Amino acid sequence: MRHDSSAGEDAEIIDQGDGRFSIRGPLTFESVSHVMELSKPLFADHEVLHIDLAEVTDSDSAGLALLLEWVNWGRHYVHEIRYKNVPERIQAIAKISEVSDLLAAGERWTGPLTKA
Repeated sequence: MRHDSSAGEDAEIIDQGDGRFSIRGPLTFESVSHVMELSKPLFADHEVLHIDLAEVTDSDSAGLALLLEWVNWGRHYVHEIRYKNVPERIQAIAKISEVSDLLAAGERWTGPLTKA
């Protein structure tokens, strides 16, 4: 199931079933609010989320903020969130900002960030 953004924004969340999602397009200041709104109903019914970011075409600190917001959301609703293929730019911003550990905090039971 594909959930496309509106108003000309490129970002979309693709529901691959079983709590697996991929993000396609930019995760930037212009798109993250919309992606956050799209994610709420999609993520709500899953205890474990696998979010693949391999198709993110552009990212900035707002993209990092979105990933951290999802981790925070997961903490409040007892969800496990695992990120795959986190863009290098987001990882670099996380490292400089000293929040890299927070990205992995959504992984309640196992494993670090993964690259495909």
